[in-house]
Amino acid sequence: MRRTAIVTGASRGIGRASALALAEEGFDVAAVAWRDAQHFDALIADVEALGRRCKAFDLDIRDRSAHAPFLDSVQRQFGDVHCLVNNAGVSVLERGDLLEVGEESYDRCFGVNTRGTFFLTQAVACRMLACGAPAGAPRSVIFVTSSNAVAASVERGEYCMSKSALHMAARLYALRLAPEGIGVYEVQPGLILTGMTAPSKARYDGLIAQGMTAQARWGLPEDVARVIRTMAAGLLPYTVAQEVRVDGGLLIQRF
Repeated sequence: MRRTAIVTGASRGIGRASALALAEEGFDVAAVAWRDAQHFDALIADVEALGRRCKAFDLDIRDRSAHAPFLDSVQRQFGDVHCLVNNAGVSVLERGDLLEVGEESYDRCFGVNTRGTFFLTQAVACRMLACGAPAGAPRSVIFVTSSNAVAASVERGEYCMSKSALHMAARLYALRLAPEGIGVYEVQPGLILTGMTAPSKARYDGLIAQGMTAQARWGLPEDVARVIRTMAAGLLPYTVAQEVRVDGGLLIQRF
């Protein structure tokens, strides 16, 4: 049977790598991003080269009123949804003093990273339950949070808070959906080399060289995508919301 995955923030970075990994796993891909259409053509071509279908959707996940029309379109074009990858996220508008954080940056982080993701997950979960359990096809919801869901970074406090809240959302949805046979998982990426982390590359290059991570390298989007593929494939059936860290040992306490 055909399987469909929705991947938010799919046009670049971890989202793009995840879309390709899921296509390799046999999923058709509903690729979501907002105002990033210039990157969609290449993604669609790469997914189709793997023999799967891909459709791009320009969606601001903060707009709750757009969720139902979006899911209606996915249903028409692909059928039932088997996997949701909540990858869309934004960082702070500017690193700086916690005492100077502005409402715009705070609301932006929470609007996308927490609120938009929470309500899109709610909408997708309701559709999954309404469609019933498909025979032989696992269903999953995967939250991409961050090492900063655990580790505090004072220079971007609003981002840390939004990801910490998303960490709890993953646990809550896992408890609600486990009895329905829907696996809910959390991936916590560490230092992953993407467009979002590019402005800090020089700084973290030095820290990595000094031993900040156990593996002396940046993580790659493909490192995260492999874990997401494993979850979506149903290969972790007795794992319920326990966070899987993809961080090269960043968060291991050492002395």
